[in-house]
Amino acid sequence: MSIIHLSAVRGEEPSAAELAAIEQEWPLIEAELDLLNAQIAFINAGPSASVLDSRRVRRAAHRVVDAARVLADRAPEAEVVA
Repeated sequence: MSIIHLSAVRGEEPSAAELAAIEQEWPLIEAELDLLNAQIAFINAGPSASVLDSRRVRRAAHRVVDAARVLADRAPEAEVVA
């Protein structure tokens, strides 16, 4: 589900519904950003990457899955209310 529409590219302000969708998806977005940061740190460590670095990536990946599950569990409720 994409929350970014072409109207945002043309300079129009996002609607209240679009802002609400972003707010609802924010925990997942934040978890994905944390995973990306952990992956970048792991790659930058190169051959000197430690076990701790790989654990950070694995834990961040688990947080993404958890956030996605919570969002998926809430999605049917949001459709009924709207």
